[in-house]
Amino acid sequence: MSTHSKPGPGPMEQLIRKSISDTFKPTELLIINESYKHRYHAAMRDVSSTETHFRVTVVAEAFSGQSPIQRQRSIYALLKKEMAMEGGIHALTLVTKTPKEYEAALVAPKSGSRQEPAEAMR
Repeated sequence: MSTHSKPGPGPMEQLIRKSISDTFKPTELLIINESYKHRYHAAMRDVSSTETHFRVTVVAEAFSGQSPIQRQRSIYALLKKEMAMEGGIHALTLVTKTPKEYEAALVAPKSGSRQEPAEAMR
């Protein structure tokens, strides 16, 4: 019997998690490395990094009073160095919510039934 385990987060994912956690103190933080989906794109041809494309969801009270654009700009500013470095972050898909917005998204608008957190974060 063979056991296959998913590798743990790489150094870039760990850095993203630490930077966002330290700065925004999120109540929820979901980071998905989607680099494998883009491995054969022309822009990635000569890149050996396996940590270039991320989908990040952040739920934080720190976003209260900010527009979605302001929230995203603050995360881009935080990760500016990692996005500029060779083999660094090439693409970052962000979902940013306040805890109140997150809770509201957990309730399906039509049925009134509760969704799984991952579904609500899309």
